[in-house]
Amino acid sequence: MPAPTSKLRKRRPLALFLLLPLLAACAQTGGAEAGAPALAPDAPLPTSVPQGTKLIVGDPSTKVALQLSGEIDKFSFTIEWANVTGGPQTSEAFRANALDVGAVAEIPAIHATWTGLPVKIIASKFRKDPLDHPTYELGIAPGVTVKTLADLRGKKIAYSPGQAQGALVLKVLAKAGLTKNDVSLVELPSTGDVYPNALASRQVDVAPIGGVNIKRYTTKWGRDGATTLRHGLRDDPSHLYVRTSTLEDPAKAAALREYVAAWARASRWAYEHPKEWIDGYYVKDQGLSAADGQYLVDVSGEPDLPADWSEAIVRHQETVDLLAKETGNPPLKAQDLYDLRFQSVGADALKDGGA
Repeated sequence: MPAPTSKLRKRRPLALFLLLPLLAACAQTGGAEAGAPALAPDAPLPTSVPQGTKLIVGDPSTKVALQLSGEIDKFSFTIEWANVTGGPQTSEAFRANALDVGAVAEIPAIHATWTGLPVKIIASKFRKDPLDHPTYELGIAPGVTVKTLADLRGKKIAYSPGQAQGALVLKVLAKAGLTKNDVSLVELPSTGDVYPNALASRQVDVAPIGGVNIKRYTTKWGRDGATTLRHGLRDDPSHLYVRTSTLEDPAKAAALREYVAAWARASRWAYEHPKEWIDGYYVKDQGLSAADGQYLVDVSGEPDLPADWSEAIVRHQETVDLLAKETGNPPLKAQDLYDLRFQSVGADALKDGGA
């Protein structure tokens, strides 16, 4: 991907390099018997999971939801949980053959495909009333005046290629009628407190911040003039994705179908049990305060798991087209990123059993 016109700071998390060898050491190649024929991409998904099948899953929040709901021990196969999150870490774990399925937003599947890693999305979740419940807001540094998107012209903006925050920056610029040449993109990892700290230190003027960082940023630096601005765009996609090769294993394909159904029920359970979710996940697992947990529950809103991905694929195609134009990568068909055999699995799980 061509480097944006910016100051570039590239960092690779040390923790990932320490983690992958451990994961790879315990990774297993299959669940299917040796020599079993590969599952064709248009073949129906198997519904029976053979004994001895294992999935390595990088989906930490779902793990906690399954523990709290009492469903974590009900799988017909073995799950090995990996503490892997975000597109870059998940794709590296895929390449190391150390992960079967990861939980990400809409960008990693695109970026993985462009970098020669064939993947498929097997589950999709969104937010009802997404404009009222955005995932990110634009953090504005103290002393910087940005009251409308047009005010972004000439500003230093934090940018993380290959992640949802980076794509959001490009979408916001397009909405404002601006291009990368109208701003200075500063490449920074979007993990942890990097963006809020970069804003507070005036390393950047603007950065997309999400989750509890929105609340904490204005609480901590608001008296110095720090503000946030809503961008008015949908930023709510949440997906499970896998390597295409994983779906060729009939045993793992069947296990993934079962996992997607449990993932959907876990999402609904967390929404319908906010007190238990705040205490069990945000407080005990993430180390946040109960007040922070309540804030995150309030801003997240109700999950939407459609049985038809058509509209989502149209929106995803718009993202692909924008990124291809801005980065010089070849166009892709968004529909090719999805395995439509899984399209109704999550919705059917809620319809048939609910939480």
